[in-house]
Formats: sequence, structure tokens, C-alpha cells
Amino acid sequence: MPKAPLQHVSTLGIDIGKNSFHLIGLDARGAIVLRQKLSRGQVEQRLASMPSCLIGMEACVGAHHLSRQLLALGHDVKLIPAQFVSPFRKSHKNDFRDAEAIAEAVQRPTMRFVPTKTVEQLDLQALHRVRSRLVSQRTAVINQIRTFLLERGIAVRQGLRSLRQALPDILAQRTDVLTPRMTHMIEGLMQDWRHLDERIDAVTDEIGALVAADEACQRLMSVPGVGPIIASAMVAAIGNGAAFSRGRDFGAWLGLVPKQTSTGDRTILG
Repeated sequence: MPKAPLQHVSTLGIDIGKNSFHLIGLDARGAIVLRQKLSRGQVEQRLASMPSCLIGMEACVGAHHLSRQLLALGHDVKLIPAQFVSPFRKSHKNDFRDAEAIAEAVQRPTMRFVPTKTVEQLDLQALHRVRSRLVSQRTAVINQIRTFLLERGIAVRQGLRSLRQALPDILAQRTDVLTPRMTHMIEGLMQDWRHLDERIDAVTDEIGALVAADEACQRLMSVPGVGPIIASAMVAAIGNGAAFSRGRDFGAWLGLVPKQTSTGDRTILG
């Protein structure tokens, strides 16, 4: 089936992999007319010669980049959240069945899609992910310092600032319970802490500079309680918000609604 005429394909489902992509093409009646496996470098070349059609992909790593490429070729590209594809998968899971499920799901009129992110959105999202990782690493270093001190009977008040202020005096005065080796290890952890603080401040400043030049972020910051970090994270995630028809849909996407498991005319809210 890989040599089927491309003009017969009206809907295409693509299962994205690291190195290989699996394609399932459906005709206007919904019958499979194309089943093909391509390498990453072959996808754009193969689809460049295909007449415009509806293309569905899961919203995963690399999907936004490929979506922009295919949109430039004139195709109608839709990104689907992975959890909405699973109900359309038949029998056991494999790559071709995943692609077939995507092709089925993308045709549903009530399906919800993920807007294709711009390069600027992905850059902003990457900055937030780097900052989140650095903050997690700093928290791990601080918790390790606290643990080492507690094992020697030294308790410090909660809070990052309290620990930072107390550490110099602890290392200088509590030589009765802190061995030279333990003191040296804690000093090394303090250096890691300082380095992470510098990296977090640098990334935060970069986010702040992007926010200052972004009109959407500035509008969001006019809302009380919304600062540069929240505003930029929101723009990176949803862009201009066109994916939501009203504000309550955005609130539901954030999770600001109770979980509902209603059945048999009984309304059950979590």
C-alpha cells in the first residue's frame, strides 16, 4: 500500500517518533489508502508533493516544528492532545495503529485541538522549563544542607533566607558537632547554591526582557496579582488564547473546576 496515489488521500494521520514517522492516509470515504513508514528527513519531501489535505498529529515533542513546516506547504494541520487519541485506537498499540487513531480522531467535529506554537512561544517556554529545573535543583541543594545539619543536631528555621544567614555562623562555631569533612561538603553545597542563584537570576532577567517587549504579556500584567513570570508562562502556553471560546473554558483548562463523575442522573462533583 505505500505506493498509493497521493491524490486519493484526504486525511493523514502521522505518528511522530524520534527517527521514524508512521503515516496512515484515508480517502474521502474513510478507507485506508496509504500506509507508510518514513525517516525524519523524508517526511517534508514526501508531503511536499501531496495535494493539500487534513493532517493530524499528537501534540508532542517536535510536533509544533513539523506543523509549521506542513502549514507552509499548504496543508491543514491539527494537533491533538494525546489523551484524546487513545479512545480511537483499535486493539493493541503499535505505531501504525497510533497513526490510524490520529487520522480518525482529527476528523471528529467536536475534537479539541492544540494551536501550533510559534518559535517565540517555544523559546519562552524553554526559558520557563530551564528556570523550573534550576529552582528544583536549588531546592534539592538546600534540603540536602538542612538534612546534613539535622543529622548533627542542628536545626535551622524554615525559609531560604534564614538558612543563608545562619550558615556562616554554624560553620564557624559548631565545630563540636561538624567534622572538617562535613564542613567542607557543606561549603561545596553553598557554592552550588550560589551558582544556581546566579543562573536563576540570569534566566529570570531574560524572561523579564522578553515580557517588556511583548504586548500580550503587558496586557496580562494589568491584571492584579499577575507578574512577569505568570504572564510569560501563560503566553508561552496558550498564545493569544484563541483556542478558548470564552473565559470559563480557560479556567477549566487550568483546572479551576471540580472533577465530575456524574452518572444515572446523579451529579457527583469531586
